[in-house]
Amino acid sequence: MGKVYEGLNDRLRSFISAQPVYFVATAPESGGHVNVSPKGYADTFAVLDDTTVAYLDLDGSGVETIGHIRDNGRITIMFCAFAGPPKILRLYGTGRVVTPQDEDFDRLLKLFGPHPGVRTIIVVTCDRVADSCGFAVPFMHYDQDRTLLDDGRAAGAGRARRLQRAQNPRMSIDGLPALAGNETDPVHLHS
Repeated sequence: MGKVYEGLNDRLRSFISAQPVYFVATAPESGGHVNVSPKGYADTFAVLDDTTVAYLDLDGSGVETIGHIRDNGRITIMFCAFAGPPKILRLYGTGRVVTPQDEDFDRLLKLFGPHPGVRTIIVVTCDRVADSCGFAVPFMHYDQDRTLLDDGRAAGAGRARRLQRAQNPRMSIDGLPALAGNETDPVHLHS
């Protein structure tokens, strides 16, 4: 049986920190496509307080989450246990996009591990924190994070692609504006 929580207590925070992957879901205000993105790297997610979380948005193939958040703010983050007792935890809320040009970007960036190609930080104010059983979620063994995204950004791969993005606004697949030209060049941080 699922339960709704007032906020993220210590037990839920511990559950979140033990998950090697989480999923982010957003959708445009009307019509369009629902987007669900898997996220990895444990050091890209932070609990800021009982009802606020944030994650690093690394440079990738699309800008759906950013476009949808700027359209209507709605976002759901889901964690599920692939090991140990079954559990699914969903954080429903309103997101905001923090770009390197924003005043609080540097302060927030310190909460995460170093990654090349940081595009934005997504901050979510949760209005509902709820879990459910997860009885049908399979057991899966976690080996390690894939390093391909970080390795490619650290080696300078995609520089021409980033420069091209800087000259053109980035749009979601449904044509929603996401990143302006001055927001498209990722911050390069090295360990």
